[in-house]
Amino acid sequence: MIAVPDTSVVVDGRFKALLLDKDFVKELERIVIAEATVAEIEHLANDGKSSGISGIAELKAIFNLSKEIFVPLEYYGKRPTKYEIAGAKKGDIDSIIREAAMDLGATLITGDIIQKDIAEAKGIDSIYLKPYKKVKLRIEDFFDSETLSVHLKDGIIPVRKKGKPGLIVLDKFDKIYNEDEIKEISLDILERAKTTKDSFIELDEKGASVVQLQEYRIVITSPPFSDGFEVTAVRPVRKLTLDDYNLSDPLMKRLEIAEGILIAGAPGMGKSTFAQAIAEYYASLEKIVKTMEKPRDLNVQPEITQYTALEGDMAKTGDILLLVRPDFTVFDEMRVTNDFKIYADMRLAGVGMVGVVHATKPIDAIQRFIGRIELGIIPQLIDTIIFIKNGEVNQVLDLEFLVKVPYGMNEADLARPIVEIKDFYTKTPLYEIYTYGEQVVVMPLKARRKETSPMKKLALSKLKEKLNSELGMPFELEAVSDSRIALYVKNDDIPSIIGKEGKNIKALENSIGFSIDVRPMEKSKPEKKGRIPVQVDFKEKYIIINVEKKFTRKNVKIFIEDDYLDEFSVPKSGKIKISNKNPLSEQIEDGIMNGKNLYIIL
Repeated sequence: MIAVPDTSVVVDGRFKALLLDKDFVKELERIVIAEATVAEIEHLANDGKSSGISGIAELKAIFNLSKEIFVPLEYYGKRPTKYEIAGAKKGDIDSIIREAAMDLGATLITGDIIQKDIAEAKGIDSIYLKPYKKVKLRIEDFFDSETLSVHLKDGIIPVRKKGKPGLIVLDKFDKIYNEDEIKEISLDILERAKTTKDSFIELDEKGASVVQLQEYRIVITSPPFSDGFEVTAVRPVRKLTLDDYNLSDPLMKRLEIAEGILIAGAPGMGKSTFAQAIAEYYASLEKIVKTMEKPRDLNVQPEITQYTALEGDMAKTGDILLLVRPDFTVFDEMRVTNDFKIYADMRLAGVGMVGVVHATKPIDAIQRFIGRIELGIIPQLIDTIIFIKNGEVNQVLDLEFLVKVPYGMNEADLARPIVEIKDFYTKTPLYEIYTYGEQVVVMPLKARRKETSPMKKLALSKLKEKLNSELGMPFELEAVSDSRIALYVKNDDIPSIIGKEGKNIKALENSIGFSIDVRPMEKSKPEKKGRIPVQVDFKEKYIIINVEKKFTRKNVKIFIEDDYLDEFSVPKSGKIKISNKNPLSEQIEDGIMNGKNLYIIL
């Protein structure tokens, strides 16, 4: 028998092991290795791929072993062109090896089931070798039930991350593994990825490979890409549903109608876990759900088809999905400009989109789109931003498109299109995004005191007028909440205010429409030793603190009740001006509106 091994059984040692089988060697006349096999191995090695490096070592071992068993070894056939080598994945090299076996009337030895079937279809004798290799170290051996990821590097103490997002601890191993041991683990991963169900090699480039080995997402690197041989394996520890997040009813209702969702958060915070939960939630609503991932590492139910980059291009994947027309697509880990354009294209085509992006703050998720997508269409693409921190929903943002004068500008002719970012629950505007000249401005908004404070003033003033006519006694008011006030009166007047069995206070509450807390006046304005009360005037642009002129050119400390605010030098006029843009002005106004006194102390 003449044996012609193909590349698949040379690189992983299966053919070498076959030569140790005495029964096989008895019938073996000679060994013929196709030049196409040598060329493919050489090409892989030059690209720095582990299969090529191990393949060269195996060729040497086969040559030496052929002398020991006294079986001649020869090389046969033409060397393939660079175009044939480049087409190895499409079967060009396999075809050349089959032709060599046919020309020689030899038996083809292969570990590729497709190669075996085609050879038999052409009348070529073949032997299929199943994966045999048993290794001492497998990547699974480094994991336990709590392990999130394992990090191996030659000559370095291996570590693993354990816990959950936000509560990660680093656990070190006792043993240091050398380069050969890391290579052994790497080769085992690559080989099993080719033959194990639900496993595949996502990326195989010079110095770097990305593998999905069932539930494990693995990155293998080697020189020259990295400074040493390294294996990093990540595994989802637990799978959550939306019920596990205890989302509020308003947010659940929003998810039912949302069509453009961004899930944002820092690395390792649980974005992908939440995306999995959303995907399966939509699937439970009888929606057609697909995913776009590179690599494919979401742990979703079989009904949800997971797509990766078609021929390395996510745009081609998007084209396919537009033909498939899913109800929702989860786009995991959008990073480069093209990813954001694909998201926009699919969303504008009517596909519900859930995008996952890295962001340290919620607003950063929107900023990833700025400059890549026209500002005016962003609210059409995104309606909900969900920020994940420590495995939980930390903040939810809402987007609205408006035409108005930006906050801080006064001229009516400065009105322009604005994207307003609001807190989903409180509806408080947090940011405005608009163009100013050629620049895109992301403006954070502070609380708009002027929009609410005058209303508070008016309400308390009107209430005080009404109570004056009702009570006919000295009193002071303090707003406790939107529906409750504190009424300060003299101790002697409290019984008459309350009335027998509370009849008077109940009638008063019905009259003014507010709940009333009756408190003794003596406790409402306690004297502060060493502190001097001052009056405050509220102007359009300033708050003015009126200090007696005897304190001019002296430094005074300002307090709102027991809270120290700041130190000022009293001007000659005795009037300390604080701009309304200064945060202190807001503290002073809120304090006074809540019945607190302003003091100075020398």
